[in-house]
Amino acid sequence: MASEREVDQATNTETTGHEWDGIRELDTPMPRWWLWTLYATIVWAVIYTILMPAWPMISSATPGLLGYSSRGALAEDVAMADAVNAPLNTELMNTDLASIADDPDMLRYATSGGRAIFLAHCSQCHGAGAAGVIGGYPNLLDDDWLWGGTIEDISQTITHGIRFEDDEDTRFSQMPAFGEMLTEEEIDGLVQYVLSLSGAEHDAEMAAESAEAFQDNCSACHGEDGTGMTELGAPNLTDSIWLYGGDPEAIHTTISQARYGIMPSFSWGDRLSPADIRKVAIYVHSLGGGQ
Repeated sequence: MASEREVDQATNTETTGHEWDGIRELDTPMPRWWLWTLYATIVWAVIYTILMPAWPMISSATPGLLGYSSRGALAEDVAMADAVNAPLNTELMNTDLASIADDPDMLRYATSGGRAIFLAHCSQCHGAGAAGVIGGYPNLLDDDWLWGGTIEDISQTITHGIRFEDDEDTRFSQMPAFGEMLTEEEIDGLVQYVLSLSGAEHDAEMAAESAEAFQDNCSACHGEDGTGMTELGAPNLTDSIWLYGGDPEAIHTTISQARYGIMPSFSWGDRLSPADIRKVAIYVHSLGGGQ
């Protein structure tokens, strides 16, 4: 390690005094353009922290002299978009839902907006493709609807939800837990009878013996033939479409413990505007499973 700074004869540049294995480190100055760029960025950073929100404080940041806010900028953009769309939303609200399909331009506007709203508010449960998930999240692509699949029915469900107690107009029904009323043997028989309704593999003898039990305990909601009742949100048991699973164990759990799925009301708390609810209803109806 050299202890003195020397001048390199080949480059006429002073060394730093560092040497390793015969190699000396030159004290070459930084290029001036690089230094001026560095100084400019420092000056810019100081000006930026004065003009824009920058330094973190206890509960907020310094606001900056310009008073800029990313949330404020977003709010302005949303307000501008709302102003542009206001005439279309007014027309959408003044058009009968069932008649919107007859207006290609309005249908295109509603469907496009409805898809964006669906992805933001509904896909978390129903999936981005609206295929749902076994376990309580309905498939919106098929033609199986607990509460009806017309545009009006879908709009009502989105507006007020299902069993959402904060909305007094919510759709509401409750299946009793038959495990508190029937014996285990009776429930096992009902499982076999329910399986028989959709043509699934079942114990024919047990199913036949439980036909009367079904009429006594289940037909009031699901109908004598098991095809369900949309007025009560009672599912069709004959179509092999199962919200909570159609295997014997899942059906047994449903009969014994009952189910109590909840969907939020999207009009509650101003989650969605009436026009946005209409857009989502039209979008869902257009997916192929609407009635």
